[in-house]
This record gives sequence, C-alpha cells and structure tokens, in this order.
Amino acid sequence: MEADQFNPDIVRAALPLAVLSILAERPAHGYALVEELRALGFDRTQGGTLYPLLKRFEDAGLVTHEWLHDEAGPGRKQFSLTEAGRAQRDAASMAWHRVTDILTGLSTAPEEATE
Repeated sequence: MEADQFNPDIVRAALPLAVLSILAERPAHGYALVEELRALGFDRTQGGTLYPLLKRFEDAGLVTHEWLHDEAGPGRKQFSLTEAGRAQRDAASMAWHRVTDILTGLSTAPEEATE
C-alpha cells in the first residue's frame, strides 16, 4: 500500500460518512460521487462499492433518487439526502470525531508520559 492511500479498513468505515457528507452539500449522481470521493483520497472507490451503499441508504430512508434525462446520453439517477439522512450524517460525524479524539489521545499519551 502506498503512503498516500488509505488503509482499506479505514475506507470501509469512513465511506458511508463521506458519501452522506457529500450529499449533504448537494445532490449528485453515482459517477460524480465516485469522482469526488477519489479526489478526496478514496482512490479505489468504484461503482461496485458505491451503488450497493446507496441502495442500503435508500432502503433505510436516508437518500432518495430521481431520474435525470438529457439529450446527450442515458438517464442518470441523482441522489439526494433526506432529513433522516442528515440526522444520520450528523450522528455519524459526531461519533467519528469522538473516535478520532480518543485515538489522538492514545497516540500522544506515550509521548507525554516519557517527557
């Protein structure tokens, strides 16, 4: 694994929050989500990972979709966050911050103890 790539276990844990966070900013179709996730550092994200996640979100009432059609090509499913999705994103974000704080404390504790 290259230094600039995330550990796959971390990606698996962080991807749902990342997707909900992107959709909290604006609706997006799957390809746009994959591209944005890759730009953020989720380099190996593919449709085979994203679309089942979006389906689970939709089944749970966290996202909805609408079909957008244009003359240039096939229709696209555009996903939007629901109020339940926003609440889930907020709760997941708070939990992620708590875990991050704990891990940061653990990683700095030995340094402080030896000084």
